[in-house]
Amino acid sequence: MDAAFLALVVIVVVALAFDYTNGFHDAANAIAVAVSTKALTPRVALALAAVMNLVGAVLSTEVAKTVGAGIIDPPEGGGGLEIVFAALIGAITWNMITWYFGLPSSSSHALIGGLVGAALAAAHSVQWMGILDKVVIPMVLSPLVGFGLGYLFMLAILWGFRRANVTRANRGFRYAQIVSSATMALGHGLQDAQKTMGIITLALFTAGEIDTFEVPLWVVLAAAGAISAGTYAGGFRIMRTMGRRIIQLTPAGGFAAQTVASGVMVTTATVFAVPVSTTHITTTSIMGVGSTRRLSAVRWGVAGNIVVAWVVTLPAAGAVAALAYVLTDLVVG
Repeated sequence: MDAAFLALVVIVVVALAFDYTNGFHDAANAIAVAVSTKALTPRVALALAAVMNLVGAVLSTEVAKTVGAGIIDPPEGGGGLEIVFAALIGAITWNMITWYFGLPSSSSHALIGGLVGAALAAAHSVQWMGILDKVVIPMVLSPLVGFGLGYLFMLAILWGFRRANVTRANRGFRYAQIVSSATMALGHGLQDAQKTMGIITLALFTAGEIDTFEVPLWVVLAAAGAISAGTYAGGFRIMRTMGRRIIQLTPAGGFAAQTVASGVMVTTATVFAVPVSTTHITTTSIMGVGSTRRLSAVRWGVAGNIVVAWVVTLPAAGAVAALAYVLTDLVVG
């Protein structure tokens, strides 16, 4: 086993570790609302999310191609593998920091920030127009869409069920939340598992193990399994923030927020092939739903802390990745 192949093996293992942390870091996105409204118990919700993450991860590879080939120019050789390794270290480190403090930051943007930071440290080409089109614009628009659609969809539910028996309606929406939770997890698999597939495929392409940027089947299955296992391991710190600290939702509100968020995630993955943040979309959908009561019903202080975590994720993960590249280059060189 030569040094280059050993480095590739290390990168694949680290990438799957990132995928695992992504699973428990972002598990709350799919299930926190259903748990907070008592539609599902935490363990049942986690199991459902794990299975649907697995299904979503194997349905498409379009987002994987965007992440692997549309953020930086595919590097070559040992130096290229150092860039990919450093990007993963930056993303994992930021994931662990935000998980520890219970902040639902974006694993997607941590990974993209890591790629950019490592590439800049290596004086490697970054596809800035690709970042603008595929990252920055969706990063701004998708939360706004989530908030607006969450508000409008919840208004439609309130009007449509204005004469319904409250107890019976809540019971029905709790059952409906099982379906919306499953769809949320499906969208999460379509989005977040593919980002790891893209990184592993980039490493394989960089090492010369594949000639075209097509995601191998074993990469799809490995990434799907890792994120599914991470999801089942759970993310209870973030679940508490998403499900209760932003706003206490009713079963109808939970159903509305999850339906809107899952719709945005599935659409962006299958129609536009852009890597959006499941965290951003879920959080703003919850805020939009909560705003139908009154604006003061949303705990905007907590929401503000979350937005700060969003804003600093790209540069923070990039800075850690740049440092990781410098240290790795010193050790390898």
